[in-house]
Amino acid sequence: MSPSELVIQWVVIFNKADAEMLASLYAEDAINHQVNTDPVIGKKAIHEMFMKEFETAEMVCLVENIFEDGEWAILEWKDPLGLRGCGFFHVKDDKIIFQRGYWDKLSFLRMHGLPIPTS
Repeated sequence: MSPSELVIQWVVIFNKADAEMLASLYAEDAINHQVNTDPVIGKKAIHEMFMKEFETAEMVCLVENIFEDGEWAILEWKDPLGLRGCGFFHVKDDKIIFQRGYWDKLSFLRMHGLPIPTS
């Protein structure tokens, strides 16, 4: 499977809020680093992160563009509330080994009516 095909599969599963299936796309020692938080290391921790996120807010990823370069796929996305971001996925042997995401956490919290941290 190409990196862009895997990212398309990632989006479909993400939009179903299926943390277990989503985590199955990651290598055992994968790293998911959303730049507004500390990196999450390992498939189990990534699974727990997605479970918590899906319990916190209803999230939808709408694909704007997907680019591919070798082992990398880049996803430009938006959501129905107007938030936009992008994710970089490093894929080897049909598994995500590294993901980095860029999006505005403050806007996300406000759009979903979630508490804003004070520190």
